[in-house]
Amino acid sequence: MQESSERPGAGDPDNFERLWTPHRMAYIKGENKPHGPGPGDGCPFCTIPGMSDADGLVVARGSAVFAVLNLYPYNSGHMMVCPYRHVADYADLDEAETVELAGFTKRAMAALRKASGAQGFNVGMNLGHVAGAGIAGHLHQHIVPRWGGDTNFMPVVGRTKVLPQLLQDTRALLAGAWPQG
Repeated sequence: MQESSERPGAGDPDNFERLWTPHRMAYIKGENKPHGPGPGDGCPFCTIPGMSDADGLVVARGSAVFAVLNLYPYNSGHMMVCPYRHVADYADLDEAETVELAGFTKRAMAALRKASGAQGFNVGMNLGHVAGAGIAGHLHQHIVPRWGGDTNFMPVVGRTKVLPQLLQDTRALLAGAWPQG
């Protein structure tokens, strides 16, 4: 490693290696976030169903909901189940949406177990901005696969997630493992 005097502008050495993740800047800057609460305000969950499965990272489609990979995943295989209808609150889902959302959550877990050997899951919704919803206008259920030891020094100390697979490859793997209903 070169000394800082040999690297103009690099600063003083601090004994840390760097894992550069410039793709995360889009999330930090809020790119692709809706500019308002309505369905016509740039909501990605309203736009994705009109895209091809590969382009939209859609794993499976139902009549009332669809399963899609998270573009900014916590772990490889991080999926979300979204109703097609632009609705913000779980209590406002109709019966068909509620039933299919629950069924797709179970099928997402089965696909993740089959495709990647997931040993556990974090499943849930953040309803409203104050609850942590990044896109509060369109509810979505997160299904985050977990494995023993997946919280290692990288996220704990390095505050960095290492995702070993490209999103398109993960989407294809999970779509192939999706249980037929």
